[in-house]
Amino acid sequence: MEELIRRVAAMFIEIEATSNPLISVTRVITDDRMKKADIFVSVLPSNKEDDVINFLHRKRPEFREYLQKNMRSRVVPHIDFLIDSGEKNRQRIEELSIEN
Repeated sequence: MEELIRRVAAMFIEIEATSNPLISVTRVITDDRMKKADIFVSVLPSNKEDDVINFLHRKRPEFREYLQKNMRSRVVPHIDFLIDSGEKNRQRIEELSIEN
């Protein structure tokens, strides 16, 4: 179910957002009962992260409707969008290893 939500979120963001900044859905974590889903995103350039999170929070009602139509499930979880700090750390480690 998490992978389905990730794909639907990526499609929604592709439709609703501009291509600048680049927003990638990296992962989704749901609770056991599918009442809550945390959708993690990475943003390039990273100085646009706050703008992207604000944009995604404003779009939550539209995303829930889009998710309900495209998920075909009776249960649509409460959605939260978060910056994927794990992905940011991975990218930084990669940059440092290239520099050396």
